[in-house]
Amino acid sequence: MFYEPKDGHGLPHNPFSAIIAPRPIGWIATRGTDGRDNLAPYSFFNAVAYAPPQVMFASTSAKPDRDGTKDSVANIRDTGVFAVNIVEYTARDAMNQTSGSWDRDRDEFILASIEKAACATIDCPRVANAPATLECKLTQIVQLAGAANFVVFGEVTGVHLRDDCIVDGVFDVTTFNPLTRLGYRDYAVVREVFSLKRPGE
Repeated sequence: MFYEPKDGHGLPHNPFSAIIAPRPIGWIATRGTDGRDNLAPYSFFNAVAYAPPQVMFASTSAKPDRDGTKDSVANIRDTGVFAVNIVEYTARDAMNQTSGSWDRDRDEFILASIEKAACATIDCPRVANAPATLECKLTQIVQLAGAANFVVFGEVTGVHLRDDCIVDGVFDVTTFNPLTRLGYRDYAVVREVFSLKRPGE
């Protein structure tokens, strides 16, 4: 089939989110200027540069109490910092619990019984037992076409790696099975890894 998004797809559910898959999940932790902590997952997330290391995530919906965006973006806009926690398979239920559209005064760490830890380079909480956490300072927020579409870019200023995830000097994703997002309500787990050499290597 072929469809133009402006005309609709005619299917029971939008296939767009299922086409670009699997997608890594950025479990974004923030702290508001009022001291309230927030934790929410975003599957429009990726690394975008090596030197300096930079990441991005996109938020595509809004809450009525957040001036056209969601808690994560609003907090980052106010404070200029955020932490990206990597989600492992065993944290799937806790991650899903934090995906709800909770009131801004609800602390998702407490809601989902997730242990907090302090970041080292920014004033922000992180998921204490995450396989990895990237501490980030905001570089820019870009508003995209459409209502409530914002892309947040940040420079990584600190990296936490859980000790058991480092094997023979390598951060080994098979030690924790990263959770990834597919389309609809579907997820996948990375359990099998293989290597390829680039031409000329």
